[in-house]
Amino acid sequence: MNREFIATGMAALAEIDQDVAQAFENLGPPPPRIRPKGFETFLATIVSQQISTEAAKAIMGRVKQLLPEASAEALLSVDDQALREAGLSFRKIEYAKGLAEAAQSGRFDIDGLEVMSDSDAIDSITALRGFGRWSAEIYLMFSLKRPDIFPADDLALQVALGRLKKLPEKPTPKQARDLIAHWAPWRSVGSLFLWHYYRGAPA
Repeated sequence: MNREFIATGMAALAEIDQDVAQAFENLGPPPPRIRPKGFETFLATIVSQQISTEAAKAIMGRVKQLLPEASAEALLSVDDQALREAGLSFRKIEYAKGLAEAAQSGRFDIDGLEVMSDSDAIDSITALRGFGRWSAEIYLMFSLKRPDIFPADDLALQVALGRLKKLPEKPTPKQARDLIAHWAPWRSVGSLFLWHYYRGAPA
């Protein structure tokens, strides 16, 4: 999502939601967030699970040094012990090799995700071990630039939405989806703004 797309989406959201309009006036637009498409991003998603951003970057850097290229074939050629020494847990090695095998065999068509519907692409990604709905939705938002995604399981989004709507406590994922249903077809921009609001708004 680039600045122009975000500006258009925020203008539309401010028209239909007074709480967004007021917060937008105070905080301004969220910064763009774009991730590349392809195998390396899926691999990085596995590497980053349940560890800090800094640790994930360091481990991903060491993993990439083992690979002649960021591809399924290259990863499958690397010994598990080398990946372990790079910092991957046994479970993450299992997930990474599973991703690579699915991509190499054609069971998981990374390029084909671009022409799938949102729901079909999410189903395809979550069929892989190690990938939940949140990971799939993040890939759709930031790599495939899908405009109408809302990762309702994200804790920061729930907290931010509860603050924005002045609720006594954070909403459940289902409540969150219901609260922002009228944001369609700009729910990706709305999600980006909620993360922005989470960091910038008073508790």
